Amino acid sequence: MESKKKLLVVAHAPSPNTRALRDAVAQGAGHEDIENVEVTVLAPLEAGPDDVLACDAIILGTTENLGYMSGALKDFFDRSYYPCLEKTQGLPFTYYIRAGHDGTGTQRAIESITTGLRWKVVQQPLLCRGEFQTDFVAQCEELGLSVAASLDAGII
Repeated sequence: MESKKKLLVVAHAPSPNTRALRDAVAQGAGHEDIENVEVTVLAPLEAGPDDVLACDAIILGTTENLGYMSGALKDFFDRSYYPCLEKTQGLPFTYYIRAGHDGTGTQRAIESITTGLRWKVVQQPLLCRGEFQTDFVAQCEELGLSVAASLDAGII
């Protein structure tokens, strides 16, 4: 029997709206038609290098805080960067940002760190900008579904 592929979701979700986005990613990734993917959802302060080393793909989620990623996600990267640097090159990933403004500073920061790690973007990142919209939830669900289905099908 083939072992399940592991999709890690590391998402900072300090509010009901951001928890809804994180939960939507997990719901999409856990769709009943996806049979060979195990989804693990962790807060950035609970996740670490061992979780990254054990996964086959990762979805990151963060709020935009003062034009940057959340401190919790930055802490995750600080603790995981060097232990993962030489061991996770090519790791398939994507991310979503809940941005009250434009999200570009947050996006640049994530791209800078993941470029250094040599991770591979496999899905267009999702920027949920401006006032919260219920469409953000459906978009996050689609993001989770797309990555998990690609992992399940062996595309990534």
